[in-house]
This record gives sequence, C-alpha cells and structure tokens, in this order.
Amino acid sequence: MRWSVRLRATVVATVTVALALGAAGAVLVAVLRGSLETSASREAARRAEAAAAGLTLVSEGGNPGEPGPLITTTLVSPDPDVRVGFGGGGPSMSVATGTEAGGATLDWASGYATAERLVSTSTGSVTVQARASLDPARDALALLRILLLTGLPGLLLLVAGLTWLLTGRALAPVSAIRATFADITATDLHRRVPVPRSGDEIARLARTMNATLDRLERAVERHRQFVADAAHELRSPLSVLRTRLELGRREAPSLVQESLTDVDRLQELAADLLLLARLDAGEPPRADEVDLGEVAAEEASRPRREGIRISLDIAPDIVVAGSASHLRRMVGNLVDNAVRHAESTVAVRVTAPAVVQVTDDGPGIPEERRESVFDRFTRLDEARARDGGGSGLGLAIARDIARAHGGTLAVAEPDDGMGGAATGACLRAELPSLTADRPS
Repeated sequence: MRWSVRLRATVVATVTVALALGAAGAVLVAVLRGSLETSASREAARRAEAAAAGLTLVSEGGNPGEPGPLITTTLVSPDPDVRVGFGGGGPSMSVATGTEAGGATLDWASGYATAERLVSTSTGSVTVQARASLDPARDALALLRILLLTGLPGLLLLVAGLTWLLTGRALAPVSAIRATFADITATDLHRRVPVPRSGDEIARLARTMNATLDRLERAVERHRQFVADAAHELRSPLSVLRTRLELGRREAPSLVQESLTDVDRLQELAADLLLLARLDAGEPPRADEVDLGEVAAEEASRPRREGIRISLDIAPDIVVAGSASHLRRMVGNLVDNAVRHAESTVAVRVTAPAVVQVTDDGPGIPEERRESVFDRFTRLDEARARDGGGSGLGLAIARDIARAHGGTLAVAEPDDGMGGAATGACLRAELPSLTADRPS
C-alpha cells in the first residue's frame, strides 16, 4: 500500500523531531551531570579549605596554642562532613597554611564528592578531608529523565498532529483541483480548476492546468466545428450530385444505380458526422415522453436485408424521457448492425424498466473486442466478413445517444430464449424509465 503525501510528511517530520529531541536530551543530561559534578566537587573543596583555615587544636591539660605536653588532640569543627587525620606527637603544635593534597573525587556509590587539604604543624602534617553530598545532583538528573520520558512522547504527538493538520491544509487545494479535474469531461471543458490565493507552487500548478484546459477546449471546439462544417458542406454537393444522377438514370441505369448507392452511403456518413458533432457538443436531448416499445417496433418494421427475419418481444407502456428522433436512431443503428451480421434471425426485445436488447445469430463479438466495437470507425472485418455496408459509426452513435439520455449500452451475453442465437451478438441498452415514477 502506498502512503499518501500527508502521511509520509507526518511520519518524516515526527521521526526527524524524535531523533533531534533524543540527541538534544542526551546532550542535556550529559551537560547537566557534568555541571552538577563540578558544583559538588567545588563545594567539597570549599569546605576542606574553610576547615583547614579554621583548624583549632585542643590539647589535654593545656590551653589552645600554648606549648605543653600533648597527649591527645581533637578537631573542633561545626561541619560534620569534615574530618581530620594526623599522626605523631610532640611537645608543642602550631597551625600553618593549608595546601591542597589532591583534587576532588566523586564516588556515586557512596553518594559523595570528597576533597583533601594538608595542614603543616610542629608535630607533622594534618590531613583535612571534606565531602559534599551528590543527592541533589541525583535528584536533578532523575527529575530531568522523568521530564524527558514523559514530555518527549507528548511533544512528538503534538508535532505529528500539527504536521498532519498543516499538511492537510496545505494539500486541500490539491484535493480540490483533483476533484474538479476528475469531473471535467469532453462535454464541459469550459470548467476550470480552482486557483488558491497562496501564490505558491500549487497555485502555479492550477494556473498551468487551466491554461492547458484552455488550449484543449479550443482544440476540441475546432475539431467539433470542423466535423460539423464538413458534414454540412458535404450535404449540398451530395444533394446536387444525387439530382443529376437521377436525371441521367435513363441513359445508364446500371452505372447510375451504383453511383446512387455510393451517394446514399456518403449522405449517411455526412449525417452521422453531423450527429456526432452535436452529441460531442453536449447538446441536451429533448425531454419528451417517448414510448420505447413503439420506437423499437417502428425501427424493426423498416425493410432491410432480404432473408433476415426480425422477431419482436415488446412489453407495453415502457416510457422514457428524451428525444424520439435520437432514440429512434439508437434502436435503428442496433437493428441495422444486427441485420448486417445475422445468419437468418434478429430478435428485438423491450422489457421493463426500460431495456432494449437486440440479438442476432451471427458469428458474435469476441470477448476482447466487446469495448472496442463502440469506438468510432471500428469494424470487425475479420470476425464479420459480410460487413460491407457499415461506416463504423453506428454503434458509437448508439452509445453516445444512450449516455446522453443517462443510460448505458454494452455487449451482453446472447439470450438463450431466442433459439439458435446463443452464439451471436447481443447488445443491451438500459435507459432511465418514467413508468416507475407514475402512480399506479
């Protein structure tokens, strides 16, 4: 399944933001941890320096700072995180300046940062050790991790939602353009796609599509006008030619008869081209009430090729809305096509609600050609070798007339009830019926 542009943009934006925020969170945790460790180390060093500077030794049996026998000494300090260690003894002790014995160290297992200072006395060196708790650093890092773990998913959901919303709004003109363009057909090329006011690439695309539709409309209009003009211009000289041939029938009857047959075919072709031009122009058919059974009976009764029997099965009161002349032409083309290819029998059926079905007992239409037979100037010469009188426009005109009346025309399976026509061709036209809308 292909993802839409909207979904792809949302996924890409969300993954990109997730990676960026993940990297930024890792950097933030590392920087904060380093900053807190440095602060704890400085605090331990400050405490050790302060304790070394304010060291007071008290001797048993004497006063502070006075020489005398020194048996034990005790550190007097208000800070419980400061310890003093020294060795040796002497008759007297004096406090000198403290010096750093080593850098501060971190021990996360014990939860403290420690620092040491050396104090020189008359009896030896004294080590002053101070510590600072790492619990505030732990609490800050734990709080930061909680914020990241709970805040990042919510932020990603917000990014995904905003991206989905904004992408949808950005692509809304594209959807409107696509929907309008999909509805444009050859009969309404005057329509144009909406141009958004944004002035961005989508607006330029819409203007380009409208310019293309302008050129297409002009080309189609020129084509329609050419067909209509050609058909109209052919009618006058053909009429004159027919009149002259009629006048010369006495001198060369056989030659004139052949020429008249060719003129008839040319006149039919001109009429077909003119009708196609009108249908292509989208002229709406008349909305008269037409008895479809009566039209079918009239067309089936017209004389056609000898040796072909036309059977009728017409249901009464099948009424449709449309042009009687166009519907008569549709049924006539279907019957003419069936007669042209039939072996002996053609069946014409009109059934409810408004279905016209014409079946012949000829060679039939190959399944792979059941759509192409409705193309203009298409004739199945290989499958129907006896087709010598058609121009290839009859079925195309019949389908256009059916569609103009809101119906359909297609190749169907032959009707088994015809008897012997099960292998022939069956053309089925379905039209909207007015009979069902009438009160009973």
